[in-house]
Amino acid sequence: MSRRSCSDVAGFTLIEALVALAIVAAVLSSIGAVIATSVKGTRSIDQRLALTGAAETLLAELPARNLLKPGRLSGQLAGHRWRIDVSPMDTALADDAPQNPRFTPLAVTMRLQAPDGPAIQLTTVRLVPKAAE
Repeated sequence: MSRRSCSDVAGFTLIEALVALAIVAAVLSSIGAVIATSVKGTRSIDQRLALTGAAETLLAELPARNLLKPGRLSGQLAGHRWRIDVSPMDTALADDAPQNPRFTPLAVTMRLQAPDGPAIQLTTVRLVPKAAE
């Protein structure tokens, strides 16, 4: 019987082990980057939903259209700072716009900012009955 030398023994060399560790490290860092992106996207969606919910609440609590007056309102709701600007719209620029003597259009612009920075701005139009002359 012949004796085998140490170089003939099956196993991994140090280079092979280092290459395998480098591949595992690259795969794990890629997975970490994907997870970080997913977490960031989820936070962004959560912030947007919170802002949208607060905006819906504020719009629902606006005064009735016959009580709505031009001006500025501001405050806080659930930690969100908000500002609502109500101003008459200039309809003289739109020649093809239908003229209705019974109503005045008011632009309602709401800016809502979350405690940690993100903000949204919404603009809508409310038709307010003209005062009796």
